[in-house]
Amino acid sequence: MLSLSGLADGLYSAGSLANDADGFAFTLMGAQADVRVQRVLYLRVDDSPVPLDAVRVDVDGGSHLAAELQTGQFIVLPRRQLARIHCAGAPLAAGPHEIRVRIDTAPFGELELCATDTIGGTPATATTRRIPNDKGAARDYTAEMIGARQRFVETFTGVALRHVSTFSVDPQEARGNIENFTGVAQVPLGVAGPLRINGEHASGDFLIPLATTEGSLVASYSRGMKVLSLAGGVTTTISGGGMQRAPVFEFATAREARDFIGWVDEHLPDIRAQAEATSHVARLVRIEPYLSNRFAFLRFSYSTGDAAGQNMVGRATYAGYQWILANNPTVRRAYLESNFATDKKTSHVNVLHPRGKRVTAEATIPRALLVQHLRVEPEQLAHHWAVANVGALLSGANNNGLHSVNAITALFIATGQDVANVAEGTAATVYTELTADQSLYFSITIPSLIVATHGGGTHLATQRECLRMLGCDGVGTVEKLAEIVVATVLAGELSLAAAISSHEWVSAHEKLGRNR
Repeated sequence: MLSLSGLADGLYSAGSLANDADGFAFTLMGAQADVRVQRVLYLRVDDSPVPLDAVRVDVDGGSHLAAELQTGQFIVLPRRQLARIHCAGAPLAAGPHEIRVRIDTAPFGELELCATDTIGGTPATATTRRIPNDKGAARDYTAEMIGARQRFVETFTGVALRHVSTFSVDPQEARGNIENFTGVAQVPLGVAGPLRINGEHASGDFLIPLATTEGSLVASYSRGMKVLSLAGGVTTTISGGGMQRAPVFEFATAREARDFIGWVDEHLPDIRAQAEATSHVARLVRIEPYLSNRFAFLRFSYSTGDAAGQNMVGRATYAGYQWILANNPTVRRAYLESNFATDKKTSHVNVLHPRGKRVTAEATIPRALLVQHLRVEPEQLAHHWAVANVGALLSGANNNGLHSVNAITALFIATGQDVANVAEGTAATVYTELTADQSLYFSITIPSLIVATHGGGTHLATQRECLRMLGCDGVGTVEKLAEIVVATVLAGELSLAAAISSHEWVSAHEKLGRNR
């Protein structure tokens, strides 16, 4: 007889033992291959047998009583998937407990699992203050479990969830995006435009979905889009991109750290092979070395297809990192993330070397259009930006524009982006210039715009509809989305700048932006 630990490591989910309203449960992680469970021979807790007709196994596709397996039925434990074992009856006492499970399987024969886990607190009952959940299982996203959480919240807070509990999306589609799914937070969605874009990937007239609670925002963007479209549209350019993870390696001396960089260069093909073996999408473009004191920071930079790729490059870099540690004995200590990739933060390195896409939007707006539609002259805007540059410098801001993150955030919420990536997108550079015919040349560059059309929240129902509105729901559309975002940003910068210069900013907010 084999033990499960001999078959694969970590099958028991440590810390998963917990009481619930009608017994207790724990979680197993499937092995490296599918396992067919033909019989449960016994389940014991602290040497006390648990009746098999009280044992339920929950896996993707349904629930099964352990006793039923004695009659010829079987359960497939999918490769690397979670299975929840629920035992009806009395809850377990607080403290450590030994769990033994023996099963008959194909193709491995009889296997035995032995694990010790702890009940950390008071045994749960229907009235204890513990959020109902079924960790990691499809059952956690059923109407039954969602309803249990909603009732728990209502009892705990005294607030009736009349709106949070009303939604059209399929909760099962939210697996991997949210835990303890209880309902939805509905954000108002408006459309701005049309906006004409003359990009290399986005070309034509677009309606832009913006999810926001800020009054006057959609109207302001629409105003800027109208003027830019009348001027012939926005030209957009992507000039760089990548997604990074930056481990740090510590050495005895600065000289060893310096020599390590040469070693990495020599072994780059080996490191690349290890990293790229973890994904069919991620490609290691380069490793940028940075030295300080006795530390070597390696900024692994990847292309990631239509995905934003933070998790993808973390997994890939970890493989390369492990290979380095196994093959370079001079490394004293190392960390997979050194805070140098500056994930979900802005930084100088990401301004110079893009994290996401480096994108630029530019347009030339004739004087007559500015005067007629925005009630401002080109000279006013050019001077305004000269003064604003001084303010940005004095404040230490990373953006000499006005509110680029308004467009980025509203588009991110609408299209299922990781909204925390707005942090990298806060950095931007605006440039204005009066042309020979007294028109206004106007441009903005966002050095690190992180967007995706695959993965994350982009598959959710309302977000996917918004991506379809933009024509960004297929393979190879992430560059198109990046160009749409930066063009939208330019429209907002133009409209707000004109409102400030023409003294209409406050009156517009008074009219549209206050909920009286």
